[in-house]
Amino acid sequence: MFKKLALLLSSLMIVPASAVEIYNKNGNRLGVYGKIQASHLISDYANENGDNTYVRFGLRGETQISPQLTGYGNFQMQFQANKYEGEDKHSWTRLAFAGLNYSSLGSLDYGRNWGVMYDLGAWTDVLPEFGAATIFHTDTYMAQRATNLTTWRNRDFFGLVDGLNVALQYQGKNSGTEGENTTNNSRILQKQNGDGYGMSMTYDFDFGLSLGGVYTHANRTGEQRHYGNHVASGPYAEAFVVSAKYRLEGLYLAALYGETSNMTVFGSGVNIANKVQATELVAKYRFSNGFEPSIGYLQSKGKDLSGYHGDHDLLQFINLGAMYYFNDTLAAYANYKINLLDRDNFTTATRLNTDDTIVFGFVYQL
Repeated sequence: MFKKLALLLSSLMIVPASAVEIYNKNGNRLGVYGKIQASHLISDYANENGDNTYVRFGLRGETQISPQLTGYGNFQMQFQANKYEGEDKHSWTRLAFAGLNYSSLGSLDYGRNWGVMYDLGAWTDVLPEFGAATIFHTDTYMAQRATNLTTWRNRDFFGLVDGLNVALQYQGKNSGTEGENTTNNSRILQKQNGDGYGMSMTYDFDFGLSLGGVYTHANRTGEQRHYGNHVASGPYAEAFVVSAKYRLEGLYLAALYGETSNMTVFGSGVNIANKVQATELVAKYRFSNGFEPSIGYLQSKGKDLSGYHGDHDLLQFINLGAMYYFNDTLAAYANYKINLLDRDNFTTATRLNTDDTIVFGFVYQL
């Protein structure tokens, strides 16, 4: 392994890029943003072994309609660079939403956006790799990025309370291909959702501390409720999360606890947990010379899992990371995930990862 690491360090490369404002005229602005992450993973677990280089590219626009009313849009794509040329399914849309912002009333938008659960998931998603890995999965209700989202956000509570930020979100149904009331964006069972809503509230103190809470509730699709086997059968998918973060100069600390019901996917195959309890703890410190070590502990435990007889850890690891910032644009990093899951009948049956993972890479970010 160590010979492989030495070769890896000498071969990692980064493609240069630059931030550009491509249009600014008559109250209309359009800019590009993104990053290139050249990274390599080393593990005995196949899904975390090999090249994982990718590019993210985004467009962010804004138009001034009146002194208080602004329109905006945001689009972001990801392109995998670890695939061979001509291979299908190596790019996808991460974000695509548009809306209006009216002074102290807040913003209202619709599209593919961040779910409100990630308002707090972002607080612990600060590690070089594997942050917010417990219950914040894409296209899983309002846990992370998802489609069919209408979102209202307000900062400083209508200008009345500095530091108090609130959000309300509605998610429309994203169904499968069978049964009544199917939609035009059908998907596999694990990525389906019924109509639902969510809300988040955070408060930023003036001494570096922030506290937050999130709650989401949604109907489940008929296919999810009646699938059986290792899929929870409850009628609703629910989640709540509480979190705290603290920042003082170069120090950053964050802690999070959350629970989900009939919502969180785990392992390979079709598995949805009846209930999951999740804990995430992170700490990092950025020195004046650009060096930033970090440590994290993440655990999620499935409760009364359908077909698996009882409670089982779904994820548990310690994460050791280090970033070195050459400047605000380019950084190099190393990350070591110490997996605390044991290989047993449950992890074998669900094909959960029980192996350690080492990651090295460069990040060029606009």
